Amino acid sequence: MKAIEITATIDESGQLTLDRSIGIIKPQRVRIIILIAEDDEADPDETPTEIAIEGIHQGLREALAGQTIPLSEMWQGIDAE
Repeated sequence: MKAIEITATIDESGQLTLDRSIGIIKPQRVRIIILIAEDDEADPDETPTEIAIEGIHQGLREALAGQTIPLSEMWQGIDAE
């Protein structure tokens, strides 16, 4: 059995919509496990605003200091689906 992790949205009628295609075109039944954050839990996919802003500032400081890498090397070692 193969596992695929993806985010999705449940609408008002309870229908699940995936955020992107999973690339499977063969019709088949699947098993779904849904993880829902409790009301008091932070969304693990949501970066707090302060952290996101600090990351942008850090990136700008590095760019201004010439601490950059060629675009051709940027994705090396990252397994993107």
